[in-house]
Parts: sequence; structure tokens; C-alpha cells
Amino acid sequence: AELHRHTPDCSNMPRASCLALALTAASTPASAYALIAGQPRGERSRRGSAEMNLAIMMNGLPGAMGREIASAAIRREGVTLAPFALTGAGMGGEVEVDGVTVRLYEPSEKEECARLAKVAYPEAGSLVCIDFTHPTAVNGNAEWYGANRLPFVMGTTGGDRDALFGVTRESGTYAVIAPNMAKQIVALQAALEQMASDFGGSFEGYALSVVESHQSTKADTSGTAKAVSTSLAKLTNEPDFTADDYAQIQRVRDTDEQLAGGGSSHRGCSPVPEAFLGGHAFHTYALTSADGNVEFQFRHNVCGRSTYAEGSVDAAVFLAKRVGAAAEQRVYDMVDVLKMGGI
Repeated sequence: AELHRHTPDCSNMPRASCLALALTAASTPASAYALIAGQPRGERSRRGSAEMNLAIMMNGLPGAMGREIASAAIRREGVTLAPFALTGAGMGGEVEVDGVTVRLYEPSEKEECARLAKVAYPEAGSLVCIDFTHPTAVNGNAEWYGANRLPFVMGTTGGDRDALFGVTRESGTYAVIAPNMAKQIVALQAALEQMASDFGGSFEGYALSVVESHQSTKADTSGTAKAVSTSLAKLTNEPDFTADDYAQIQRVRDTDEQLAGGGSSHRGCSPVPEAFLGGHAFHTYALTSADGNVEFQFRHNVCGRSTYAEGSVDAAVFLAKRVGAAAEQRVYDMVDVLKMGGI
């Protein structure tokens, strides 16, 4: 049973997405707006709320993902971009995003950045941090958010995830922590989690293989691949698949391999359009019977970053509302956001 036979060419689909057992989403950066004091002259996104007054501290600028999310925040009605943010060592200074200037604070300047945040945004739910930094910064940043009671959306993968959740819960800080911010992929992930819960071991005797391809600058294994593999390994009854930090997941970072794809067998990732070598997320999960006569495949391929950017802002808006309502639950994932109508 081959559930995937053809992946659409992302380069010809600037705003397309399709979800079945094979999922492909493509996106290109949205248009910039001329700004005065952080407000666009053009029409803002209608998905925002005129009643909301939320600022987003985009930690991870001037990186490509940080820029994409910052632009999405500026477009969103009721949302603005905070004029300061965290960045990496040696990256301090200023960056301009769609006419808004953001002062970037290096790790050694974290406390000054926290002081500014508390002074500029004293009201609960008026500021949410979005973190797309580096795997090595995940745990230190989480500790900083917790110590300063700064609500945050953690989109950065890697780091010690148990410690991340532990310090966040212990601090009582509101947070959305998830490896993927695209709602269609989150829906697929939730469906597979439910399937694994209801029908665990139903694919016993099948072998799971996972291949993921990202831009060469991505330092760690895809967090989404890890999350989805956890569910699929329960279906195939392969608990060792998650061992050694999911060492069995094949990472593709070589551009020649990305352009070629998995070949006629479809066993690897789909070919990546050259225009998106610098920003893509392609995943292929295969469950193959012992005799090789039956194979199930699940794919989700994303060209560009805008679908993640919009989802990240959705998560920040959701979290701000939970903070404002003094919700009892403090730590969420994107499945929570999806189920609670935050996307």
C-alpha cells in the first residue's frame, strides 16, 4: 500500500498546502509594509484582534526565522514588535524589520533586556517572547524567562527538553513549547498520537524509517521528526527507535542530496526546489513490512517559513490571552493551542 506517489512542486505553489496522509505546504515571505512608529500604512491581517494590545519580543533576530516572525507580528492586528530582543554572542546592535528598529541584546546583556521589558510592558499578557534562537541557548533562555516571569513561545528545538519543561513548570511561567508551529502539521501530529494510543502495536513487524531535510544551517535533528516518530514507533512496537536521541533518524543537509531527493523509490525526502534550499522542512516517514511487499508513507514538506511564522504569532496571541485570564494551566503545546481554538 503506497500512500504517497507524487509530491507537488513547491516552486509553483506560492501559497498552497495539502493535507492527507501526504502533507505538503509551501509558502513565500509576505509583502512588507511601510511603517511609521511600528504601524503599517497597509491593511493589517484580519486574523488579529482590534481589542488586543500585545507586543512580541522576537528573540533570534537577525536570523531568517526571526525576521519572518517579526514581519508576521507587524502585520497582525493588535500586535506590535517590541523594540528590543535577545540575540547571540557577537550579534548585538540594531536590526530593522519592515521599518521597525529592534535593539539586540547579547547574552551578557540579558538583565538589561529584562529590565526594559518589565518597565515597558508591566501589564500581564502585554508582552510575549518568541524564541527561535539556537539549540545551545534553549535551557539558558528558559531559565531567564522563568526568573523574570516572561511568557514565552519556544519554537527552538534541541537542548535538554526534560529540563526545559521542568524549569518552566517550576517557575510558574506561561509558555507554549512545541517543535512545530504549522497548524496542519500539528493536526497530523495529534492524529498520529491518537492513533498510536488507540492502536498501539497494530503495525508490529513493520520497520520504521525516517528521513528529514532542512537548510544546512539547522544544527539539530528535526523536533517534529522526533515527535512524529515517537507515535509511529508505538505503532510498529519499536521502542528502541527513540534511543540515543533518535539517532536512527536520517538528517539530510547536503544540498546535492536535497536537490536529488530520494530517487524513484521515494524512500528518501522529496526533491527540494533550488529556490528553497535556504529555507525548507521536508519529512518522510515510512513503515515497511518485513517482506518488503507493503509500505505506508507519511510526508509533510514545507517550502519557506511563513506558515511557521503565522503559527508562532498565533501561539503568542493565544498565550497572551491565557495570561490575561490568569488561566490555571501554565504550560501548553501547539496541540493545546489548536484544540482550544487559538489557531
